[in-house]
Amino acid sequence: VQLQAFGGGLVQAGGSLKLSCAFSGRTFNNYNIGWFRQAPGKDRELVHAGITYAESVRGRFTVSRDNAKNTVSLQMNSLKPEDTAVYYCAARRKFTPSEVWPFWGQGTLVTVSS
Repeated sequence: VQLQAFGGGLVQAGGSLKLSCAFSGRTFNNYNIGWFRQAPGKDRELVHAGITYAESVRGRFTVSRDNAKNTVSLQMNSLKPEDTAVYYCAARRKFTPSEVWPFWGQGTLVTVSS
């Protein structure tokens, strides 16, 4: 499995940005995609997986999946400086009982200026 996250950049507070995650190497429909982020000096945290959004992004971020293009997008609205982080997408096979995400993209940096 190969994952590539892209779309990061610099945006002002209150603005929007859309990240995308391109999946390849296996049958996309057999995998769940999750979004994570890691802010400077902080642990990596879950942004979205399954039907769950982190409380800090709920109502502002929306994930969509395009099975025809093997991509998952993360639409981020009303961005705040505390959303500044490297954003990663990750994959794991559907119906896997483990909580481990074995496959990771390289990350894309989002910087929100105040």
